[in-house]
Amino acid sequence: MTALDQLRPLVGMQRACQALAVPRATWYRRWRRRFSLPAAPSSEKARRHSPRALSESEQSAVLACLHAERFQDCSPAQVYAALLDEGRFHCSIRTMYRLLETHGENRERRDQLTHPPYQKPELLATQANQLWSWDITKLRGPVKWTA
Repeated sequence: MTALDQLRPLVGMQRACQALAVPRATWYRRWRRRFSLPAAPSSEKARRHSPRALSESEQSAVLACLHAERFQDCSPAQVYAALLDEGRFHCSIRTMYRLLETHGENRERRDQLTHPPYQKPELLATQANQLWSWDITKLRGPVKWTA
């Protein structure tokens, strides 16, 4: 790489890489790594905080709105629209989804019915003329494997 660094100002990046048979992407990757800031250890790594992020009190106000009894079965988009109609704005719809996700509540908010599994009807004839059907292949007889 030092040879490439010395040759680059004289002939240009493309010709220097071709002469030394080094892909340009390799040089750029190493150059970026060389001049990037040293990474902090993961334990000391602090999460960047946006100055536009909601404060704790604002987040709790949004969650209180989402948990209100009248909004329990509504999506964040519906809550957002209803609050805007009332003249209140807390945050965007996406932020509401993010808050619900951080609290483990990002799921379907409406109550869902669970349907029982479909039971296929069974027809059983124990004697003659007890059961009539247009397709006799589906009828069961008194003994197993008989029609």
